[in-house]
Amino acid sequence: MRFVWASGSDTGRRRPKNEDSIHPKHDGRTSGSLMVAVADGMGGHHGGDVASSLAIKAAARRVGTPEERVRAANDAIMERVLEDPRLAGMGTTLTVAELRPDGEVTLGHVGDSRAYRWRAGRFEQVTIDHTFVQEEVEAGRLTPEQARHHPERSLLTRALGFEHGLVVEVARLKVSVGDRLLLCSDGLTSMVTDDRIAGFLESGAPSEVVWALIEAANRSGGLDNVSVIVVAVAEDEASGD
Repeated sequence: MRFVWASGSDTGRRRPKNEDSIHPKHDGRTSGSLMVAVADGMGGHHGGDVASSLAIKAAARRVGTPEERVRAANDAIMERVLEDPRLAGMGTTLTVAELRPDGEVTLGHVGDSRAYRWRAGRFEQVTIDHTFVQEEVEAGRLTPEQARHHPERSLLTRALGFEHGLVVEVARLKVSVGDRLLLCSDGLTSMVTDDRIAGFLESGAPSEVVWALIEAANRSGGLDNVSVIVVAVAEDEASGD
C-alpha cells in the first residue's frame, strides 16, 4: 500500500496569528513509512506559536516511536524556557502518527488535537481528549453533547511544556486500502461536527478534503486556528497490492 497525504493550516477569522504547526507542510505520497503531526499552541499564553513550532521540529527530528517523539518535543520546549524565561507558560498539544507500509499505525498524543480513522463510512476518533470536559464525560457527569458546548471545553488537563515525565497516550490501529486518517487541531472539531467531517472524507483527493474542511470551519465562525492533515491509503502503484 501507499499513503497519499495533504496538509493545511489557517489562522481562522478571529485570531491575530496562527499558533498551530503541522508536519509535513507539503502534500505528497510514499510507499514507505510516513510520520504526520499536528500541534496547537496554547492560546492566551505567551509563545504558543513558539511552543507548537518547537514541538513539531523536535518530533520530526527525533528518530524513534511516536511516544519518544512527543517526549523529545516536551523536552525541547522546557529547555527553551530555561534559555528564555520570557517564554515561561507556553505550551502546546501534540498528536503524532506513524504509518507503516504494512498498515500498522502508532500514535503518540497529548492534549485535544485529534486523530480519526474513516473506513467505509464509519468515522472513529482514535485519540482521547485530555480535557476537563472529557473527564466529566467519562465520569458520567456530562453527555458528549453537553461537553461540546461547555464553557470550559478547551480547558486542558495535559499539555507539553510544563513537566518532565509527561504521560503520553499511545494508540495503535490498522489501516487498509480505502481508509483515511485525519489529524486536526480543535479549530476544526469545535466548529464542525463529526458527522459533517465524515461527509467530507467520503470522497475527493486529500488536498481537496483538507481545504474543504478548513473552509467549513471558517464558514462556521472560524473562532480558532485550524489545521488538518488527511492521509488516504491506496494500493501500491508498483506492486498492485
